[in-house]
Order: sequence, then C-alpha cells, then structure tokens
Amino acid sequence: MTRDELREFLLGGTKTGKLATVREDGRPHVVPIWYDLDGDTLVFTTGAGSVKYKSMRRDPRVSLTADDQTPPYSYVMIEGTVSFSEDPGELLYWATRIGGRYMGEDQAEAYGKRNSAPGEVIVRIKPSRISAYKDVAGW
Repeated sequence: MTRDELREFLLGGTKTGKLATVREDGRPHVVPIWYDLDGDTLVFTTGAGSVKYKSMRRDPRVSLTADDQTPPYSYVMIEGTVSFSEDPGELLYWATRIGGRYMGEDQAEAYGKRNSAPGEVIVRIKPSRISAYKDVAGW
C-alpha cells in the first residue's frame, strides 16, 4: 500500500485494532481497541488498571494489526513504541473523537466523557515498522 492507501485503510470504517503486548510473565496479550490517527501516530485510550496498560508501562514495545475481513482481504501491521498522557483536555478530545468514529457523532460526547474519566490514559503508538498489504487473496 502507498502511504495514502495505508491512511485510508486505517481510517476507513470502524475496523478495530488488535493490540499485542507482553505480560510480565512473558505470555502474549492481544485485545481489540478503538483508535484514530494523529499524523502518523496511532492514538487510543485505555484504563490505567488494564492488563494492556500495565504491560505497556513495563515494556513500551507493541504490535497492532487492523484487517479487512472481506475478500480480497487486506491488512496493516504496525510495530512501535508507546507514550502516555493523562492531560484531561487532550484525553477528552481524543476520547470524544474516537467515540464518534466508532459509535457515531450523536454519541461522541457521551463516549468522550466516559472514556476520559479519572483513571483513563491516552496511548500513542509511534511506528518503527509498518507492513501493509492489500488484496491478499489476489496474490
């Protein structure tokens, strides 16, 4: 995929990202997340008590995949490192924006408030490697 195709793919529709982290005991942990983009940085929110947050605090290396589950199938895999922010204004902005993307603008404000409450955190993935393939079944 070209850079424009990659952005269009990641932002098209409501694909969830599948975020992979490593637990303290070495076991893999993969969970679906809602996300958005800020330039080339992938942004999502999570709770500070979650397994994924604790794993990312200990080891900031992550991998994320988003895929199209209809033929001819396409996917993007991002490897990178995370950074965090608990800034209330920034948290409300991103939680509202992401909530609107996945649940519709009519519910954006409600999801923004819910996902920017105390104990929530903004996570940013700075990509170090991206693999993106379109029309996988057509190879």
